[in-house]
Amino acid sequence: MASLDDVDLSLKLTKEVGLERLERAQKRLLALRLQCGGLIGDGSIGPPLLVLFEGWDASGKGGAIRRLTAPLDPRHFEVAEFAAPSSREQRHHFLWRFWPHVPGRGGMCVFDRTYYGRVLVERVEGLAGRSEWERAYREIVEFERSLCSEGMVLIKFWMHISDKEQLARFKARAGDPLKAWKLTDDDWRNREKRAAYERAVNDMIYETDHDMAPWSLVAGESKSYARVAVLETVIEKLEQGMRAVGQEPLRVEAAL
Repeated sequence: MASLDDVDLSLKLTKEVGLERLERAQKRLLALRLQCGGLIGDGSIGPPLLVLFEGWDASGKGGAIRRLTAPLDPRHFEVAEFAAPSSREQRHHFLWRFWPHVPGRGGMCVFDRTYYGRVLVERVEGLAGRSEWERAYREIVEFERSLCSEGMVLIKFWMHISDKEQLARFKARAGDPLKAWKLTDDDWRNREKRAAYERAVNDMIYETDHDMAPWSLVAGESKSYARVAVLETVIEKLEQGMRAVGQEPLRVEAAL
């Protein structure tokens, strides 16, 4: 079973190679998504696509999401961002607020932060009791398996960076008037609990990495590498999901 210690943070791409692979991947993803939506090819509808992003603060989630969705028509996907649950949401099961954003066949949604908050921030910050977050592992896996059994392509990313790199990015944000808004007091406090969060992340990976929706741990020290890795992983898994429902992915040249 993989853990954070297994991630090779030295992985990187040159700017030139990164841009070339990114552009190629974006074109390929565009073709696949148009085909899944029945807009090219034989008109058949493909499987739904749900992409989950978790990771350290300043690990590059936002940049990866922007590159992932950049080639797509805004009408053909949704990005759902989840913060702390509201008082109304707290009255329901913790998975309740995520259901409305689960895509239907041919659709796509990206979760920026996810229901895994139950076993991460809610665990570490004491917002959920031990019995609640321990039970959540099984509930999450059952939830994901139910979606995947219906044909969902479910991809889970953990964006990983070192403590040293995170500190450097925090300082860079603090010094940039156009990015300082991204940095909060909570971000600094969370850094002081990194060891506790690392234990929670490794437990999460161990308990919820399953055959239908394994975790993809992305080395994020090089933003160029991380963005390409995300795109290429999504393409690979989407093509597998399309074939699983009998939809052969078109080649880009034939599709565009």
